[in-house]
Amino acid sequence: MWLMTGQNQSLLCGAGEPIRLWNFIIFTIPWVISGILGLFLGVVAGMNRGKLIDKAIQGYCLVISSTPAFWLALLLLLVFGVWLRLFPIGLSVPIGVEASGVTLADRIYHAILPALTLSITGVSNIALHTREKMADIMESDYVLFARMRGEKGWRLFKYYGFRNVLLPAITLQFASISEIFGGSVLVEQVFSYPGLGQAAVAAGLGSDMPLLMAITIVSALFVFGGNLAANILYGLIDPRIRRGGKVK
Repeated sequence: MWLMTGQNQSLLCGAGEPIRLWNFIIFTIPWVISGILGLFLGVVAGMNRGKLIDKAIQGYCLVISSTPAFWLALLLLLVFGVWLRLFPIGLSVPIGVEASGVTLADRIYHAILPALTLSITGVSNIALHTREKMADIMESDYVLFARMRGEKGWRLFKYYGFRNVLLPAITLQFASISEIFGGSVLVEQVFSYPGLGQAAVAAGLGSDMPLLMAITIVSALFVFGGNLAANILYGLIDPRIRRGGKVK
């Protein structure tokens, strides 16, 4: 799948220039990973409020939230790409290989560092908010009553905290779906990774309006789809939302 500008030709360079949506789909993976990891860290911190593990998670999230994505991308590129030589230093495919010879493993291998960068930077927001919500739940009356009956640990989270903490986490996560585009712009520039973010910058600087409009439409569809998915998940997690607040 790709977006193509003009009559199969890019207005920027006068030649056919496909922009693979596969490159964008890869960047949705760190969005999912950061949401799951952020939820897990927030729950752990909230259930252990004031303890060492809570302070460690808070410290990690505060440091990451104040770290620019491009700086972290440069650091990972320097360490894992230049010094250790475990990953390629850029591009989405191996240099000198024809398109027909590029495998799925090659694309995934070249996307690891960009995806890792976005995964790390996307954790802090949902983790900190989930921590506060989980801490409030652990201090609620119904949880205190459950503790008096002898329940503790992850059993409290499973029966009393899971649904209550998941709804705001989903709201935050799907509200940040637009950050896939914002964060990927800088990361794609650092890793020379051809994606929608880099294409949007090039289209804006080159006044390529057809391409810019196409990217805008695709971005709007993803944001709309994310909000729609969040509303559907609300009803699945809490049936009372489907019933208008009525409990049957």
